[in-house]
Amino acid sequence: MALWHSRPYSAAMTTDAKHRLTDVCAEMAKAAKTAARDPADTALIAISKTQDADAIRPLIEVGQRLFGENRVQEAQGKWPDLIAETPDIELHLVGQLQSNKAEDALRLFDVIHSVDRASLIAALGKAQVKTGRHLRYFLQVNIGEEDQKGGCAATDVPDLLAAARAAGLDVVGLMAVPPADTEAAPYFALLGKIARDNGLTQLSMGMSGDFEAAIMLGATHVRIGTALFGAR
Repeated sequence: MALWHSRPYSAAMTTDAKHRLTDVCAEMAKAAKTAARDPADTALIAISKTQDADAIRPLIEVGQRLFGENRVQEAQGKWPDLIAETPDIELHLVGQLQSNKAEDALRLFDVIHSVDRASLIAALGKAQVKTGRHLRYFLQVNIGEEDQKGGCAATDVPDLLAAARAAGLDVVGLMAVPPADTEAAPYFALLGKIARDNGLTQLSMGMSGDFEAAIMLGATHVRIGTALFGAR
């Protein structure tokens, strides 16, 4: 059974997608201007989890090229055809990754945001050798020290970064999801400090409810679903 919603693809959806994308980009630019940053320095990842291909195509049609998924299996069911139609799509895995899915992930995705443990690093290193594909990676940090969330402890970042580099992984930055129902800005600031302390320049942080604060605190990638696709 499919894990995503089925919706008819229509011209009205394309118009709606254009409005949503324009609005989000305008808010991103406003936040960047407030922080004296170049809006081009923050990439917009459209989070398309649970959305079917016909819900995604309108955003592709109006120019969106970066998309994010939470699960390898769900992505395998819709993205090969979409990428065949639009080869310059860049696909990001933002959800937790099981080590036994590492090879599947490398064959489909371009960037993985959820590297958080030594066993996964080892699996990804082996998968890179086997597939010949070398992706970009973010280490996921459990910035709020929440038991139910993935991510490494902040104190583990130096060791994981060293292990990832030893395994041949190109780690470009850090990713985090702050605790829900709390002010996100302090967590974004902390993630930025951890990245600087470890010589990393990219920050994957900020979603539909808090991306403006993330941009003002240095986000290079924001992950937005609801503001682009509507409430699930």
